[in-house]
Amino acid sequence: MTVNFIGMIVSTNYSETRPVVGPAIDPAFIDRFAQAHEEAGFDRILIDKSSSGPDTILIASRIAAVTKNLKLMLAHRPGFTAPTLAARQFATLDHLSGGRAAIHVISGGNDAEQRRDGDFLSHDERYARTDEYIDIMKKIWTSNAPIDHDGRFYRFQNAQADVKPVQQPHIPIFFGGASDVAIKVAARHASIYALWGEPLDQTRELIAKVRAAFAAEGRPVEFSLSVRPVLASTEAAAWQRAEAIRDRVKELIAAGRSGQPNLKPENAGSQRLLQAAARSPVLDKRLWTEIAGLTGAPGNSTALVGTPQQVAEALLDYYDLGITTFLIRGFDPFEDAVDYGRELIPLVRAEVARRTSKIPIDRASA
Repeated sequence: MTVNFIGMIVSTNYSETRPVVGPAIDPAFIDRFAQAHEEAGFDRILIDKSSSGPDTILIASRIAAVTKNLKLMLAHRPGFTAPTLAARQFATLDHLSGGRAAIHVISGGNDAEQRRDGDFLSHDERYARTDEYIDIMKKIWTSNAPIDHDGRFYRFQNAQADVKPVQQPHIPIFFGGASDVAIKVAARHASIYALWGEPLDQTRELIAKVRAAFAAEGRPVEFSLSVRPVLASTEAAAWQRAEAIRDRVKELIAAGRSGQPNLKPENAGSQRLLQAAARSPVLDKRLWTEIAGLTGAPGNSTALVGTPQQVAEALLDYYDLGITTFLIRGFDPFEDAVDYGRELIPLVRAEVARRTSKIPIDRASA
């Protein structure tokens, strides 16, 4: 198995430890940040989405124009754009980027945030809509004739698209969501199922559950895992850095500058991270859960703490479970992306290459 790395771009230089200062979009920073990921050896970059943030397709178009090979992954919430239009938008981006587009489908795990954009469906209804939505997009991408549709959430006649994705039969679909209904919809449509950085035992359990759901649909599955490496030259220095990150997050929460933590999140993924955080601040040697516990785990908020070699070994433990893609981002977004490319990514790639190049012993003829 090969290994892939995904970064995450923000439109201005902020994180849990860095409040937004100035405009929400810094075009020069976006350019430098995207190019830094490409130079660091990342395969792809995630453009995240929120109910108050910049438009992901426009940000992705900007990144495509200032990079050559870096692939794109757009977080996309079904329900706010007609699926026929979204299909054409993503196909257009795929052409403009030279076949570098992918989407990360997020049905929405926070009722309050969904309602800011006018979505009042329940959790299970959102996944039912996602199921129908992706099915329509795939038909638009692949059909050579106009199609009609009369479903629960969408109805249209004679829909077609002159623009088809460069990637065939369609662009890659990543999928997030750890609830039973989310896994069921993922098994019908996703190319890659995305997990957050949970302990190895929880990850093993979830992978088995997802594999069974995909097998029931007769479909293969690949896995991506999102985690936040905290690196330093020694293990002691890495843990000192983690403690400084924790203290800064506490400071910003107390000052009301990082939002009010939701310690009872509705989505299953955040609940699983909080369960891990309740077990211990450190699991599996170096999986650090304190930031998830402090913030209510609104996104990938667990970390791997140590030297580049130690964190590489921890990532390879997940690789051994079947994870072939890692989404890694830091609390110091730009600087960490550069550091990951300097040591962490090469270490993991080298070990995976060493393992996959081994010639198995033919014991029958030995």
